[in-house]
Amino acid sequence: MRIAMVGTGYVGLVAGTCFAESGNRVSCVDIDENKINQLKAGKIPIYEPGLEELIGRNAGEGRLTFTTNLAEAVKGSSVVFIAVGTPPGEDGEADLQHVLSAARQIAGAIESYTVVVDKSTVPVGTADKVRAEIAALTQVPFDVVSNPEFLKEGAAIDDFQRPDRVVIGADSERARDVMGELYAPYVRTENPIFFMDTKSAELTKYAANAMLAVRISFMNEIAALCEKVGANVDLVRKGVGSDKRIGFPFLFPGVGYGGSCFPKDVKALITTARDHGLEYEMLRAVERVNDRQKKLLVQKAVRHYGSLEGKRFAVWGLAFKPKTDDMREAPSIEVIEGLIGKGASVKASDPVARDVAARLFGSRVTFCSDPYEALEGADGLFLVTEWNEFRQPDFDRMKQLMREPTIFDGRNVFDPKRLHERGFKVYSIGRAS
Repeated sequence: MRIAMVGTGYVGLVAGTCFAESGNRVSCVDIDENKINQLKAGKIPIYEPGLEELIGRNAGEGRLTFTTNLAEAVKGSSVVFIAVGTPPGEDGEADLQHVLSAARQIAGAIESYTVVVDKSTVPVGTADKVRAEIAALTQVPFDVVSNPEFLKEGAAIDDFQRPDRVVIGADSERARDVMGELYAPYVRTENPIFFMDTKSAELTKYAANAMLAVRISFMNEIAALCEKVGANVDLVRKGVGSDKRIGFPFLFPGVGYGGSCFPKDVKALITTARDHGLEYEMLRAVERVNDRQKKLLVQKAVRHYGSLEGKRFAVWGLAFKPKTDDMREAPSIEVIEGLIGKGASVKASDPVARDVAARLFGSRVTFCSDPYEALEGADGLFLVTEWNEFRQPDFDRMKQLMREPTIFDGRNVFDPKRLHERGFKVYSIGRAS
């Protein structure tokens, strides 16, 4: 099958590459000429385990190409995906200007029946808007489909190739047949394809991410109570997660969620509900809890030191989660800004996100490739992202390097009792200090 993927951001690049890996001929389109030239040269603009190898193989075998010419990519393609950005506006509503612009360009390029697929995360009713834009400009037959992605950064290749489920919103049998054929290689183990109307598919993505955000913020609320009453959130989590109706995923306390999906999608769902006369009080509370959680470690530091003026701190972990260089809405931003704002200096280390973070903070932060280098002379360590590299460090070496052996563990990675025995002071989330 010939496919055009409009947009080579995280979703478009991963999806296009995985479609090529299963034998399709995929042309990835972007208006950013520099990005396209980099991709042609084998340079990948995002960090995602396994992606560089897949792109190299499929580009080398001619199944995956990159271009700035949308019309050229669309002509002859039976399926055209729209995977452009939908950034939130000031009111939280998703900005659809890039989606609708892509729709208009697609309308001018299609020559025969084409399935146009909204792959971007878009508000309910977007498929109708895309359909109207295209219909106003062409008499060529087409269908518009909603096919939301459920990729976890750091595990996106596996998520795409072995999905829990595939959600396809299609209002015609012809479009359902095309999409069913396209996704057939990925559901051989009987994981389901859910066919539904476009509005239900659009809402499914927002509802799923909002539910996961609710779980995270709820557990952070429980962690706050644990600290007040002297309970241990790790033990509470085990007792709660063992209930089969609840389970363990997304039930970890920490310094809040970030990334490109949860913050944006929660805001967008609140805004969509408000536009239809509903107030989502639960999700508004989820946002408040998450905003508060990102400030928690700095507040603990102020209580410990009194003033942070002139203090030197190490920060381990910059990306919003491990196995990605994505800094969007990352809790580390709030932590670092909080420390700098109170007069402290910061040295930071992350396995892959240093370059991205450097563009955000510039010379205000010193970035170290070696996490131990960041500890030299530090008054404390803030562990913000739970990379595997940080889970079992050399604590004796850490203690020798640090001016004061104090750790603010934002992901409950370390065992406080064992560290206390080694002479460390440890502050974590929902556990006794």
